[in-house]
Order: sequence, then C-alpha cells, then structure tokens
Amino acid sequence: MAIGIPVCVQCGRGSNPCRCKVVGPTLGFLAFAAAALVEWPVGALVYPFRHMKGRRIMAHPATVVYHKVSNSIPI
Repeated sequence: MAIGIPVCVQCGRGSNPCRCKVVGPTLGFLAFAAAALVEWPVGALVYPFRHMKGRRIMAHPATVVYHKVSNSIPI
C-alpha cells in the first residue's frame, strides 16, 4: 500500500506565468491538517461552554491558516 503526499492544484491564477499553483495549495493543505489536529479538539472542548468561541476555534484552520499559507507562495 503506497501512501502519497496530497497534491493540490489551482489553475487560472494570475500570480505566475504558467497560471497554475501547486506548491502553495499543497503546503496550505499540510498546514491546515497540522493546525486542525490541534485546534479541532480544543474547539470541541470549548464548544459546550462557549458555542461561538468553539466554532471560531474549529473554523480557524480552514478560514485563516490554509488561505494565508496558500496565498503567500506564488507557485
């Protein structure tokens, strides 16, 4: 059984000559997964007491981490 690295591609971007991004979205996904491993359990613990705070914590990897990493690398 082979385990591969997930590769994410975004085409139609104007930030580089080939108009496709591979490195940024892939590293963004890996950063998202690492942040989610920490933030989702914390958000689940906070949620019963502070619903909106728990939701914000659990949404942080998808709304902030992925986009910042993906957009910071132009290729």
